Amino acid sequence: MSVGVVRETASGERRVALVPKVVASLVGKKVPVIVEEGAGLGALIPDSEYLDAGATIGDPYSADVVLRVSPPSDTEIGALRSGQKLIGFLSPRNADNKIGALRDAGVEAYAVEAIPRISRAQVMDALSSQANVSGYKSVIVAADLSTRFFPMLTTAAGTVKPATALILGVGVAGLQALATAKRLGARTTGYDVRPEVAEQVRSVGAQWLDLGIDAAGEGGYARELTEDERAQQQQALEDAIKGFDVVITTALVPGRPAPRLVTAAAVEGMKPGSVIVDLAGETGGNCELTEPGQTVVKHDVTITSPLNLPATMPEHASELYAKNLFALIDLMLDESGSLAPDFEDEVIAAACVTRDKEPSA
Repeated sequence: MSVGVVRETASGERRVALVPKVVASLVGKKVPVIVEEGAGLGALIPDSEYLDAGATIGDPYSADVVLRVSPPSDTEIGALRSGQKLIGFLSPRNADNKIGALRDAGVEAYAVEAIPRISRAQVMDALSSQANVSGYKSVIVAADLSTRFFPMLTTAAGTVKPATALILGVGVAGLQALATAKRLGARTTGYDVRPEVAEQVRSVGAQWLDLGIDAAGEGGYARELTEDERAQQQQALEDAIKGFDVVITTALVPGRPAPRLVTAAAVEGMKPGSVIVDLAGETGGNCELTEPGQTVVKHDVTITSPLNLPATMPEHASELYAKNLFALIDLMLDESGSLAPDFEDEVIAAACVTRDKEPSA
């Protein structure tokens, strides 16, 4: 068995699927690693470091297993051969995914987004590792755009009150955003339609915004709200949002457009100079006035929706992602070190989205 690491070609993608430390771990397991020339440059990792870790620089598509970060282009799918294995972010729930093309090419593809969120799979959970990066960076972006200090400052000229930050959607990204904003000195509040996460919000020193809605869904995700619940939430959030200096939104429903949590009326009611960071821009955005990938000012409120925030921190994001992939590959190896995925294993079965030219069950 051999593993290939491609150089990412998607616009703005600076991450790499494996870092030298993880390459060394695979080589230590007698797994040859072939890295495409320049694959790590976006993450500031030169080819020489991969060579020092035991990899060879060459054609990653000659390997048995091809690793990548972003979904492949049509050209990249054309470089794959029937029976080859591909692991990466493949956007299986998106309408414009490449799953059909991978199936037609005979590729056995594993989507890291499909790994179930169960205890033993946490080390393989790439969605969570990259969401941690997004949650952290969202607060840094908010602080940069804000016209106000985050912490309380006591100076000879007087005392400045701390900023107030509301995080909407308390998954991995939301919790990291709450913790980061707290470390910067803001007064933090979290909201989610899953009331069972209230204790997690309080555990990072934040307050819980209770709107009386329970929309917990399967697999740790939120379900889609009913019309009545949506109307109740919208009015309550409009009233609450107006009192915050910073709002960071992270709410997603798998396979559906992002729920609208911040209305135009709520934005209009915010104090001039306030900031909204919308992390759901790739699926339409949580704010009614969001322009995905852009930073705009509406009603004197700055609204930004950065896409692919993990790629803006490629060194640590790549390190975390590489560890996720190593754990998944390790699960696929048998006692002799040969690649032998066990499709009775719920993690492998869930992650595999194409197999033998047919969609996995």
